[in-house]
Amino acid sequence: MLHFVRLVLISIQFLLASMVNLLICFARPFNPDNSRLCGWMFSAPALKLLGLKMRLETADFQSLPNPFVVVANHQSNWDLFVLGSAVPRRTVSLGKKSLKWIPFFGQIYWLAGNILIDRGNAVKAKAAMLHTTAVMQEQDTSIWVFAEGTRNLGRGLLPFKKGAFQMAINAGVPIVPLCCSSYKSTMNLNRWRSGNIIVKTLAPIPTAGLTLDDMPALMEQCRTQMVACIAELDARAQA
Repeated sequence: MLHFVRLVLISIQFLLASMVNLLICFARPFNPDNSRLCGWMFSAPALKLLGLKMRLETADFQSLPNPFVVVANHQSNWDLFVLGSAVPRRTVSLGKKSLKWIPFFGQIYWLAGNILIDRGNAVKAKAAMLHTTAVMQEQDTSIWVFAEGTRNLGRGLLPFKKGAFQMAINAGVPIVPLCCSSYKSTMNLNRWRSGNIIVKTLAPIPTAGLTLDDMPALMEQCRTQMVACIAELDARAQA
């Protein structure tokens, strides 16, 4: 019963947050700091409604100068509510072009300045990836990427796609791994306290001077660090 009540409340909260976020985006369309504000509006009230206790260990991350590439693990659609509070200033994300047509969220996502990629069109996808380099180098803006390319459903970190690392190397900006504990497999919305979540950022990994030949080693370094960090966060969140 509590699970159902929470789903109803979170649906109402989503609609209310969407209306506020649309006003923010209409007031300053495509401003790269919209994602931070909109993420907070979706996330902060939702965590309380869902009974999730969040611990953010991201202080260094929030003060890190732009630009950089955030590489985060992607568990489920709940990430909107879980990770929305962790978005740093002037940070946009990469998303599928089809997201634009999701009612409310899609329009907010587009107007917030996020970068939409047509994965079915190789030419347009490549052009969008090149655009991210210009965004980082010329607009004091960072990029958030779910490097797995799809949701892992809390079953462990999937192999990484190359895009985030190619962007970072091309722009010569650091990669910041962001790890979220595995809440998808432990969250129970029928409990008053439905779960603990810890989000932690790791030390930036520099890419200055690297070439695309260094990309496989860079991907492995980032993924190895994140696997170890997520395991540590899981142990702490479940203690």
